[in-house]
Amino acid sequence: MTADHGEHLPVLAEAAVEALLPGPGRRLVDATFGRGGHSARILERLGGEGRLLALDRDPEAVDHGRSLFGADPRFRIDRYPFSRLAEAVAEAGWPDGVDGVLADLGVSSPQLDDPHRGFSFRGEGPLDMRMDPGTGASAAEWLRGVDSGELERVLREYGEERHARRVARAIIAAREQTGLATTTGLAEVVRSAVPGRGEPGKDKATRTFQAIRMAVNDELGELEAFLAAAVEVLRPSGRLVVIAFHSLEDRMVKRFIREEARSCVCPPDFPVCRCDKVARLRPVGKPLRPEAGEQEANPRARSAIARVAERLAA
Repeated sequence: MTADHGEHLPVLAEAAVEALLPGPGRRLVDATFGRGGHSARILERLGGEGRLLALDRDPEAVDHGRSLFGADPRFRIDRYPFSRLAEAVAEAGWPDGVDGVLADLGVSSPQLDDPHRGFSFRGEGPLDMRMDPGTGASAAEWLRGVDSGELERVLREYGEERHARRVARAIIAAREQTGLATTTGLAEVVRSAVPGRGEPGKDKATRTFQAIRMAVNDELGELEAFLAAAVEVLRPSGRLVVIAFHSLEDRMVKRFIREEARSCVCPPDFPVCRCDKVARLRPVGKPLRPEAGEQEANPRARSAIARVAERLAA
């Protein structure tokens, strides 16, 4: 994340990396490499025998990672969505698992700042929004096929847009009249549909762009698959650290850790356990939040929250 155009500031960099317990001989995974801010700090603490596997589904991020750290024998980066964590760990030659997994669920600053990626309404560009531009439907293609009811649901649930119905109807109408192909075109339609002045300090189009991006990239589905894979690849005492910026994502992480920390879920009147459920994680400490200084230096950090859990022995 960043405070200024082009400058990349990873959120909760020190606190999140420290929670991974990096050190000599540790095998760690940065499951969302982005522009490498967290990876750089992990490598500083990893020692000569440690290893870091980085993942990203954005080919530009992978190329950037190889240019930054490709000469470091402790570092490897592969082009994978983090939902395929288990496959990536196996390909790295670690069949017995890893000691820590970090995921930063935020969109990277270069993605937001490049108008050709279509993530932001601040510059005109194609309505793309794909984390991996070579896979799946673009935002423009998704909008051409979605019906009004589904669009309203996405805006309400993913964007928490109070005027979801009005915005959805306006987008459908614009689609039928002129088609929607650019970020600025979509932003103008949304701004015209949202009544009043909107939220202080926030463009009226912000929530809609967030919602569509989440739908196009199936971000909640990816997160669900990632969490399930993470608990499988972690070795006993291994750490899971997840930084979220959206309330839906944070609730998913919180609920997953809570469920994995529970043992028997049989009804209380059962004399003996029949479910055979075993706790696999334990929460570690309180959720991590950026301190005031970080929030001031990097406004995008204000909504960040990180949760930490530790893998229990089988």
